[in-house]
Amino acid sequence: MKNFLNKKFYIFWLPVILWAGIIFWLSSIPDLESGLKQDFILRKIAHILEFAILTFLLIRAINQENLSIKKTIIFSLIIALFYALSDEYHQTFIGGRQGALRDAGIDSIGILLTGLVWYIKKRNPVPQEVQGGGRQN
Repeated sequence: MKNFLNKKFYIFWLPVILWAGIIFWLSSIPDLESGLKQDFILRKIAHILEFAILTFLLIRAINQENLSIKKTIIFSLIIALFYALSDEYHQTFIGGRQGALRDAGIDSIGILLTGLVWYIKKRNPVPQEVQGGGRQN
């Protein structure tokens, strides 16, 4: 049983912790702005993607706890949103950075889209014949 729990931790929860650490590290880099418009757009896309990935990893990990799909997604969304808010707060302590609720809102786009895609995928699974690349006779 202990070996199973360790394996479960490494496979499902360690990626969540590592990705959250990467987000924290990226938020700790002072003064990332170049002032260019395309830089602004790329940074906002990065916000969406980094929190979409975090949400995916959270859903994947929490899904192993045998909760309903709705509870799994809701818990994941709440945790990811809390982390987005705490990330913005963390940035208020970094020189050349500022925390912005707008950025947490942008993060929530990735969070919500990932939750929605996961929900749709689980509610409408791909039929067996499509998954296997063709019909089984």
